[in-house]
Amino acid sequence: MRKIQSQGVHHITLVGAGRDTSIDFWEGVLGMPFVFEQPNLDNPGESHLYFDPGDGRLITIFTDETREADPSRTPTDPGCVHHLALSISQATFAQTVERLDERGISHSGVKDRGFMDSIYFKDPLGLLIELASYRFEPPAGHGHADVLLEAHRIRVERGDHHIDRIHVADAIEHLTTRSRASLSEDRSPKAAYD
Repeated sequence: MRKIQSQGVHHITLVGAGRDTSIDFWEGVLGMPFVFEQPNLDNPGESHLYFDPGDGRLITIFTDETREADPSRTPTDPGCVHHLALSISQATFAQTVERLDERGISHSGVKDRGFMDSIYFKDPLGLLIELASYRFEPPAGHGHADVLLEAHRIRVERGDHHIDRIHVADAIEHLTTRSRASLSEDRSPKAAYD
């Protein structure tokens, strides 16, 4: 047996209400360019809107003008989507509370996740949205997942409860040491000011 190897998220499709509600939220609140629209090829009564979340991948919405927006929290039963997390910069994150407040959007306030900052709020249809901002940049040639995998190993080895900044910093150092050659035979920390 062989795996079917994924290479990233192609797109995520959500069931929306009307077209304007979707455009107003995904582009008007979250800044995602509205890049493509066509009929839902499996249901001609619906439209299929495509938005670029910022990385060239897609979030798509099935819309139907007969569906009403319902802000009640979407189900969190097994098999349901709990929330959708979107990546934003630290510069934008620092202004997120103010920007949500000026629109009157209820939110969780800033949540400290150790390796990232988060804030949660619901879209007009009750889907929980997380805006997440990493507190680190991975070293050249590595992705965020590489750093988190290494930080997890360090955290478990140390017996710590969750990944925090120290684990991330040490993971970045480990990844850099392993992936970058040096002429030095001893790369351990030194007391250069003694």
